Amino acid sequence: MLDIADALNRWVEEGRDFAVATVVAVGGSAPRPPGAALAVDGEGTVIGSVSGGCVEGAVYDLCVQALADGAPVRERFGYSDEDAFAVGLTCGGVIEVLVTPLGVDAPDRAVFAAALSAAAGGGTAAIARVARGPAELLGKAVLVHPDGSYEGGLGGRPDLDRTAVGETRAMLDAGRTGEFEVSADGSRCGVPLTLFVESSVPPPRMIVFGAIDFASALARAGKFLGYHVTVCDARPVFATRARFPEADELVVDWPHRYLCGTATDARTVLCVLTHDAKFDIPLLEVALRLPVAFVGAMGSRRTHEDRNRRLREAGVTEGELERLHSPIGLDLGARTPEETALSIAAEIVAARRGGTGVPLTGSGAPIHREASVAERGDGVTGTHAA
Repeated sequence: MLDIADALNRWVEEGRDFAVATVVAVGGSAPRPPGAALAVDGEGTVIGSVSGGCVEGAVYDLCVQALADGAPVRERFGYSDEDAFAVGLTCGGVIEVLVTPLGVDAPDRAVFAAALSAAAGGGTAAIARVARGPAELLGKAVLVHPDGSYEGGLGGRPDLDRTAVGETRAMLDAGRTGEFEVSADGSRCGVPLTLFVESSVPPPRMIVFGAIDFASALARAGKFLGYHVTVCDARPVFATRARFPEADELVVDWPHRYLCGTATDARTVLCVLTHDAKFDIPLLEVALRLPVAFVGAMGSRRTHEDRNRRLREAGVTEGELERLHSPIGLDLGARTPEETALSIAAEIVAARRGGTGVPLTGSGAPIHREASVAERGDGVTGTHAA
């Protein structure tokens, strides 16, 4: 749901009735991840997607019905030989969808409105709702803030609220979206309830070092992928708004000094495009020791070998060097800045998703992969995601 927060927040501000269908569980080759959403307003306007087209019609009907009768519903869609092209997922996967009606008089509308406002504004918060359980609890929601305060509740059950808030806050800290189970009394015993959590965290950072033409193209690609893009260069004549209109932030500073003082996390991507040893070596000494998602550096193979030699001399270990993607990018035969940016962006996506970078034709590799550890946030704290 939070993936379409901007549009839904506008609907709230305009006072529209609407119902939102959210993917809460997936299996197999499902086309959209948990959290993907489709919403329908009282006039039949549709935004978002839960399946890339396979079951949109059936989900639309569920939203219309939920809006009419005010009752949440959970529905499972999967592949079937008889009905694959009607309401089945022809890709062979399974998705489970929770449909929540949010008319202007809905009792939980204020909680959802606050969650949508936070996500649309780039804030940090997580909303947990009952995705499986007794009918009187289905769809009940609680909004949890980073400090542990919360809004709403799960049916007037304080123990359940406390447990839900604690678990949800932990998922928010890790930037995770997904389900967990508790019992209706808030313990880990008894008949379980399934709660679905959506976390809203600021977009991940892409920091591009070196204000060159390739960096301008990469900044555009980074924005397209949903990153907050910073371009850093020590030369003020090159790091200008006229040259980098798409960048969220321009920094004039020595790259290694800036990296030492700025915030990074497990989702941060660092792209070193300077291919100048006086910038690269001190910068990569810092970058390769940070717990970030990706470190890549531009340059020819000769530049790469010389850079690795200099880094070893500076004390960078072999284990740290193994983290360096260099020469940066996948082999696409790229020539232009735009093609090179596409090559770099493709490698970043492959590293994030666990892809191989080989053509899908004839590869036998799964098209839709399980979320990586870094993406789920199981390891280190992390989007609005891309």
